Amino acid sequence: MSAEIKVPTLGESVTTATIAKWLKKPGEPVTADEPVVELETDKVSVEVAAPEAGVLGPQMVAEGDEVEVGTVLASVEAGSGTAKPAAAAPAPKKTAEAPKAPAGVQAQPTTSGPVARPATPPSDVVAQGAAHAPMPSAQKMLTEKGLSPAQVGTGTGKDGRVTKGDVLSFLAQPPVAAPAAAPVAPRTDDPREERVKMTRLRRTIARRLKEAQNTAALLTTFNEVDMSAAKALRAEYREAFEKKHNGVKLGFMSIFAKAAIAALKEFPAINAEINGDDIIYREFVNLGIAVGGPNGLVVPVIRDADKLSFAGIEGAIAGFGKRARDGSLKLDELSGGTFSITNGGIYGSLMSTPIVNAPQSGILGMHAIQDRPVAVGGQVVIRPMMYIALTYDHRIVDGKEAVSFLVRVKQNVEDPRRLLLEV
Repeated sequence: MSAEIKVPTLGESVTTATIAKWLKKPGEPVTADEPVVELETDKVSVEVAAPEAGVLGPQMVAEGDEVEVGTVLASVEAGSGTAKPAAAAPAPKKTAEAPKAPAGVQAQPTTSGPVARPATPPSDVVAQGAAHAPMPSAQKMLTEKGLSPAQVGTGTGKDGRVTKGDVLSFLAQPPVAAPAAAPVAPRTDDPREERVKMTRLRRTIARRLKEAQNTAALLTTFNEVDMSAAKALRAEYREAFEKKHNGVKLGFMSIFAKAAIAALKEFPAINAEINGDDIIYREFVNLGIAVGGPNGLVVPVIRDADKLSFAGIEGAIAGFGKRARDGSLKLDELSGGTFSITNGGIYGSLMSTPIVNAPQSGILGMHAIQDRPVAVGGQVVIRPMMYIALTYDHRIVDGKEAVSFLVRVKQNVEDPRRLLLEV
């Protein structure tokens, strides 16, 4: 008997993944629940484990292949010793058969490595229907939008197959008045340069950020915060807080989170989103916290953050940071956010314009604390100051609301007692 290793359910709105790395080779012994292959999705990397102990059979797909949920990746054969690997792995099953090349057109060879292609396919090849077959999810979207694979062009999937992300990126592009006069010549690499294929996560980050810029009317407003009271509060209660809450440390992030949550209740449009011709207002706050991982920026979500204490928020953030570094964040932790906070100050950023995480309507940017001279009561004094920024979707949030929201965050952080009294 053998047990199949299949692509598991990947989470909300995620239907495909890319084979990032095989962790075991055919013929190697595996134990139950031992990771054998790493998948890369649009949001996070996922390890797929062996369902039972035995010997890993032939690999049905190669690294770099795009696979759908339920696809058989390999099998675990009975036995405990090192079996001889199969001479040739059977061809991977595909949900859509690529169209055969017409007469006079040379078919593309199959390979597991990168394939060099011209930037623009010859028009006669496209005309004869030799475009790479799209993935099933991409084909469904193409049909719904009345598009053809030739319009999208060569995809980013295995052997140039069009993926759902390619279709979304194509739809996000602004309409072009006229076709380019001439195709762009392929880039000539310098011997001192290194060409590295973008990871699926990096491509998704790039696509989503560009989609946000193309879709939303983004505008950023700034203010500055005197961090004296927050620093004094933290210094006075740091040890007691950590002792009371089993080692959870008191940081500035929970203070800003609480300040933002209070302001969101006062200005609900910033916690809302546009859906078609409707605006969806929420009576809860799912707070996204941007954290840096080894493969790029991810935004895990603290659900119902408005119901959590300072310690609850700090504990959740600390857990996210650790799991992001370990690459063990779960897919359901990366979706459902209604508002986000990013802290470029941990990298030394003094000021920035964060980009909204669509379909959210706002994101708060924190920055580095810097001692600066300020006027207080007619006197010039040195105070620890931080610039803060709010990027918002002007389609749903008016300038007055955005400025007032940021002022309220400033007031709440400069006098944390307001959060206790809810004023």
